[in-house]
Amino acid sequence: MLKKAIILDLDNTIYPVKSIADEVFAPLFAMIGRDPDHKNDLEKIRHEIMRRPFQLVAKDFEFSEEFIQKGLNLLKGTTYSGKIFPFEDYSVVKDLPVDKYLVTTGFLELQRSKISGLKIENDFKEIHIVDPTSSDKTKKVVFANIVERHHYKIDEVLVVGDDLHSEIKAARELGIEAVLYDHDNLHSEPLDLKRINNFSELFELIK
Repeated sequence: MLKKAIILDLDNTIYPVKSIADEVFAPLFAMIGRDPDHKNDLEKIRHEIMRRPFQLVAKDFEFSEEFIQKGLNLLKGTTYSGKIFPFEDYSVVKDLPVDKYLVTTGFLELQRSKISGLKIENDFKEIHIVDPTSSDKTKKVVFANIVERHHYKIDEVLVVGDDLHSEIKAARELGIEAVLYDHDNLHSEPLDLKRINNFSELFELIK
């Protein structure tokens, strides 16, 4: 096999955030809806929070530092215990004959609860949760550490995720091949990287 390891993102890569967003973020959406400075942008903010970390969305929409801190305090204590299911093609990942790593950014307890609910703990050699509220560690640092500790060559690793500005950017900065997982065909613009919308396409990419 050309590839010996694959590193996957979690949110919108293994499962669709929109399937649980209304329940997980209900208190946050309610708080934003009560804020006179942002209630008119609530739908735009909801959409972005399903795609990107709250901190980044808050910065883009110019939330006050006080409001951001309230939002962070709210989300730090959030967990999810309801039903949660992976994308239908995720089962293919289990059959890939390579080492598998999960690297996700988010609030520690919330990410743990989602991973537990998805029942995917045993699908990966290692699971890493990057929580910006408690550490300066980044996905780029985690990727580099995985490569170094397991003695992979750069061209033996493949990173798969949905976020061009997170795991895709981190991988490319390290010289690791990256693949955009675009399950719902949200990216119509030309991109200078490989794009898939079904995990079955990975078999050809790891040969």
